[in-house]
Amino acid sequence: MALPSPTPLTRKRKNFEKPYPLLDEWAISAYNPPMSTFRLSLQEETDLVAFLRDLVRTPSPSTQEGAVAERVGAEMERLGFDEVRSDRIGNVIGRIGPGHGPVLMFSGHMDTVQVSDPAAWHYDPFGAVVEDGLLYGLGACDMKGGLAAMIYGAKLLRDAALPLKGDLVVACVVQEEPCEGLGSKVLIEEEGIRPAWVILGEPTGLNIGRGQRGRLEMRLTAYGRSAHAATPHLGENAIYTASRLVFGLELLAEQLGHDDFLGPGTLTVTDISSSAGSRNAVPDRCTVIIDRRLTLGESEKMALAEIQRVIAREGVRATVEVTEYRATAYTGYSCHMREFYPAWVLAEDHPLVLQGVRAVRAQLKRPARITRLDFSTEGTYTAGQAGIPTIGFGPGDPHLAHTADEHVRLSDVFAAAGVYARLARELLA
Repeated sequence: MALPSPTPLTRKRKNFEKPYPLLDEWAISAYNPPMSTFRLSLQEETDLVAFLRDLVRTPSPSTQEGAVAERVGAEMERLGFDEVRSDRIGNVIGRIGPGHGPVLMFSGHMDTVQVSDPAAWHYDPFGAVVEDGLLYGLGACDMKGGLAAMIYGAKLLRDAALPLKGDLVVACVVQEEPCEGLGSKVLIEEEGIRPAWVILGEPTGLNIGRGQRGRLEMRLTAYGRSAHAATPHLGENAIYTASRLVFGLELLAEQLGHDDFLGPGTLTVTDISSSAGSRNAVPDRCTVIIDRRLTLGESEKMALAEIQRVIAREGVRATVEVTEYRATAYTGYSCHMREFYPAWVLAEDHPLVLQGVRAVRAQLKRPARITRLDFSTEGTYTAGQAGIPTIGFGPGDPHLAHTADEHVRLSDVFAAAGVYARLARELLA
């Protein structure tokens, strides 16, 4: 099956906090006649919670997802997926369908960030404590809740026993946190999976996300001249040079581009390190890592040129370059990717967005909101590079990602499973 032609992106702008402006209740019901609602049984809800608790209790920092991958594959097998396998980088792929026709891909990542400050947590980050309908733990929101919901949504579709014109593939990918899009790139370019549509299970508060800003990581290196710390006037301190540049970057951050839908571009210094012959020597090199979020209208070339102008204005010896991600997957696969992740936006009237709106409205009995994803996702590859129509939809408050006491509401996980099943039915049945 050939990869779909890239879908043109758009800069059409609407207030992303408002309900979708083109569909009212009459239009939805007229276009999409009432159909049965997908619901998990009490036993299925119990099984889903047990599965999700297992996922949260199993640490899965990036490049160390093996144990969670094994648990995910076992659950897919138990639920009766037509095919379950792992690929060379460690992604787990489950398929339901005839084995031919268009492919709908549910995409979620198995890895999490590290626990930065255990003392800040009131709950054990790996305890998977359930209290007042909330499940607490590292990755509960970002995004093991969405991952479990997608797998059980696929089960609901399978149990409906509908004739399908294509396949539903649930892709559970690795290393999204440090290098978003890497797992999807391997799936599509090396494993030969060719989705016609992609649904990202990232937390969106059960709303439809149709785009995100891009991300560019840069390394700024300031150069000096080493000397003994007792005679600093004989050297040139690279830390002092870098501090001048950091001040220039702080000023630059207030002058970046803005898009009415995706919001502003941002620039943040996230790490500073220096090198010298010893602790009593003047540093001859200082490295600054820059996280640059790119809104529509901004490019990699533009972002690099902005930093170069700061260097030129200060008149110092320094260079700037895009960083490269290198790691070894838990399978032994050698990972390498340049750390530029493009912005993407799907048109608000794109058929996939409309299908998402209808599925949420019909399943949850409320209007769907069109929103943006405020963080970077696998969509940087699927939509930003491969041109595959992509939207985000998942349980959880996105503002809880990477925070202490991260949690997800279980009722939202159950609801998301139903929406995933309905979306799959509308696209494939």
